[in-house]
Amino acid sequence: MISHVLERTAGVPETGALAKVLKLRARLMDLTQASHDAALLPRVPGGLSLPERAVLAARMARICGDAALAAHYTELAGNAGDLLAVAEPGVGSEERRLAALLAYTDKVTLRPKDAVPEDIEMLRDAGLAEGDIVRLAGLVAFVNYQLRVANVLRAMGKSA
Repeated sequence: MISHVLERTAGVPETGALAKVLKLRARLMDLTQASHDAALLPRVPGGLSLPERAVLAARMARICGDAALAAHYTELAGNAGDLLAVAEPGVGSEERRLAALLAYTDKVTLRPKDAVPEDIEMLRDAGLAEGDIVRLAGLVAFVNYQLRVANVLRAMGKSA
């Protein structure tokens, strides 16, 4: 049975050529799952709550058109209440801190080469502590990695 989020959401079959290749790369898949858990389900979330993390991840997945990962992260968000609305791309927030989180997440997901030091300053000005800025950057980096690898796995699965 497939236990990794990435393999499940990318639709990797349990048997066949792609499954065999990924078994050879089991350590990499285990590390990717561990990164998922560290970014989204840390024991100590700091000032970036678990629902916020899941909602931001769902937003990134929707921005990139990945319905399977968006569904996974929406489910992970659980009962995030009103926060769940911002998982939809284009939906903003009047609350300064959340607006800054969304702006950073969107920019780095859509136009990473346009990210500038002022983007980090915007997060500081919105009240994020240094550790939470690092946590946010790690989350955004991981989810964008995961989205790209999922696309590759889907393409490989179609050609196998």
